[in-house]
Amino acid sequence: MDEISTLCGIEACAIFYTPNNPQPEVWPSDSGAQSVLSRFRKVSELEQSKKKLSQESFLRQRINKAQVQLGKLRNENRKKEVTLLMFQNLNAKNNFENSNMIDLNDVSNLINHNLEEVKRKINMSQAQEVKPIVDNEGETMSQGGKSLVNHVQGTETNVDAM
Repeated sequence: MDEISTLCGIEACAIFYTPNNPQPEVWPSDSGAQSVLSRFRKVSELEQSKKKLSQESFLRQRINKAQVQLGKLRNENRKKEVTLLMFQNLNAKNNFENSNMIDLNDVSNLINHNLEEVKRKINMSQAQEVKPIVDNEGETMSQGGKSLVNHVQGTETNVDAM
């Protein structure tokens, strides 16, 4: 409990009941625990219940969190399996002969997702390109009979310096 108090910057106490001892074990001391509990009881019920969990509700939260994480990991694993299946079949040129319908649908979805991602990146890169505005109907600019095209200077970007 000392570590929890230090790490969280809070005052805490613990009361443990063990099967072999009818008297509870109290930390930090009886008077310290009574002090913490009396301050806790002075706080409104709403504030008390905000972060208070029973062991059951705490375990339910942990189980739910673990189930969500498990679902994400299963999805990641399936995506990796499908990607591996796709590349194995493309490299072996056996055209998915031994694949079942679920695997084929998943490969199709993966390919469609990857195509959409490529299209999105192409659209983003095209939107970032600077397109020059030409308002001379395509004629070569000249001055005194000399073409000015060779004299046009633009800004250069040194990518290595970025």
